[in-house]
Amino acid sequence: MDEDLRSVTLAAGPLLLRPWCREDVPALVEAFHDRSLRSMPLAAVTDEADAERWLREQAEGRESGSRISFAVADADCGGDPVGHVVLKYPSPGSGSAEVGYWTVARARGRGVAPRALEALTGWAFTAFAADGLRRLELIHQEDNEASCRVALKAGYAFAEILPARPPWPLDGHLHVREAA
Repeated sequence: MDEDLRSVTLAAGPLLLRPWCREDVPALVEAFHDRSLRSMPLAAVTDEADAERWLREQAEGRESGSRISFAVADADCGGDPVGHVVLKYPSPGSGSAEVGYWTVARARGRGVAPRALEALTGWAFTAFAADGLRRLELIHQEDNEASCRVALKAGYAFAEILPARPPWPLDGHLHVREAA
């Protein structure tokens, strides 16, 4: 990995995937008012202090290379963050990593999540090829049909059903994408 993970940005049409920053606190707090996000096993963001803690965790993940997250800013929505994508990269040589994402309500159904996930995927396979990254996994609860559609649109094939285990109360789907 030759890039400085603290400053990597990616483009995907009108989307800019960039590091989260302090100016995103209001958008982050607003995003977590969405009932769909609150029902997911994510770190709760209810106020500015929570948002600042969440932003510190994202920065620490980028610094260590263990969790490389991006705010998904949409030029069609004034450039504000409308989502989040993340590469959870355990260690060089492991061969696999996990991806995740979420979008705010106003961005859903517009192709934001699949485009952002595709940009993250292409970058990850290129940036970490020398470290042996060959497989990306995406996991979601089985009742989340929208996430299943996003995974398939972004080229993540359904692989198997995973049994429920904390923090997931329901069985899940594992989707996989292999490097070309």
